[in-house]
Parts: sequence; structure tokens; C-alpha cells
Amino acid sequence: MITAVGVVVPARNEQDSIGACLRSVRRALQSLPADVAVAVAVVLDRCSDETSDRVAVVNHDWPELEVLVVGGDGPPSVPLAGARNADVGMLRSLGLSRTLARLRPRPTNRTWLLSTDADTTVPTNWVCEHLRLAADGAHGVAGLAELDGVAHLSSTARQRYREIVALGVEDGTHGHVYCANLGFRADAYLAVAGFPVGVGPGEDHGLWRRMAAAGYRLEHPTSLRVRTSGRLHGRAEGGLADLLLALQQ
Repeated sequence: MITAVGVVVPARNEQDSIGACLRSVRRALQSLPADVAVAVAVVLDRCSDETSDRVAVVNHDWPELEVLVVGGDGPPSVPLAGARNADVGMLRSLGLSRTLARLRPRPTNRTWLLSTDADTTVPTNWVCEHLRLAADGAHGVAGLAELDGVAHLSSTARQRYREIVALGVEDGTHGHVYCANLGFRADAYLAVAGFPVGVGPGEDHGLWRRMAAAGYRLEHPTSLRVRTSGRLHGRAEGGLADLLLALQQ
């Protein structure tokens, strides 16, 4: 059913994690049949460290990967209104717009879009599991995100986070939505006008509310998991890092 896959990864000053993230995404995509078209967009947001250099190392032999530069000290490679104040919803929307353009003329109802984060690594079966659920009729899939590198967190903070996640888990499904592990059919994404932009954090929940209100079938499997940084100081205000900081305090 799915004949094309697009992936978006926004990144701002992620020199320590972007390489592992992209390598894991590439491994997951390599399990696709050869006739499935692939486009990956890394959206560099006002980076002032060596993130772009680390991406270049991965990009030199990966033709499906496109790097989009927004803001920063030099001229951006792509226009984006309000780039200096771009929120992550705008960045994801930009990346997905470019991937869809590159995947034409593949039909949008047979195109699956994936979102993850630069401080996240995905398992080798990540893409195939999303596509399996798509083949079963899902328009959107929200997996779980496990914490990685949590030695700096107190045992109380780790326990509190586990309790928060467990509150939404029942009978193999859950009530959480993480942009680090999100997939959706392109026609459904376009029909609801995609991610909310210009509204700050929570673009993942915003998109999910739009899709639910439109009556699309949304799946929340507990078996589909990625590993994301347990850091206390993130790049997006109101994100996971802020939650962990609050639990730590």
C-alpha cells in the first residue's frame, strides 16, 4: 500500500546526538523494499555549534537526505517567514513540505510521513512497524519514547516519569503522543493542515487533535518505542526536558 516514505528531523545545536540519530534512521529505512521511494529532511534551526558538520559526515553518501538551513548567522538556504523566531511546528512543517515535493508524483494516500527528534535513536524495525500499521488501516501512529542516559536523574524523578507514562498504558495501547515517534499518512496530514505553527510547544498534540477531530484512525501501540535523551535542558520550551527538570526538582 505505501509506496513512499518521508522523514523529518529538526535540529538545533545537536552536535552530540545528531549523528547517532541519523544513522539509526538510515538503518531503519534500509529494510524497505527497493521500490519504495524515500526522502529525509534534516532542518537545521539557527545552529551555532558543529551540528551541520556532523550531518555532513552522514550526508556525503546518502542521496535521500536533504539538509535545510533556517536562520543562523549566515543566509538561510530556504525561506521561512519569522525564521528567527521559528517554533518546532514550523520546522517540521517545512521539512515535510520539502519531502513531499521530492516524493512527487507518488500519491499522498500511499505516502507515509515520519517525525523524530535529533536527540533520539529509532530501532531497526521502526519504519516497517509504522508501515505494517498503515497497511492495517491506520492513518496515524504514535509510539512511545523511552529515556536514554538517565544516570543524572534521581531515582525519584525516574520513578515519577515511569508513573506518568504508565497512566496512559492499557491493553497494548496508550494515550501519549511524542514527535520523537510519530507517523501519519500524507493525505490525512494535508487534509487537516498539518502541524500547528506559530503556537509554541505541543505541535504533536495539536496535530493529533486535528486528526482525531477529522475522524481519522489513530493507533497508539506500546510495542513501538524509540529512545530519546533524558537531558534536563532541551531545545524546545515545554518539551520533555522541561518535564524531566520539573520532576527532578
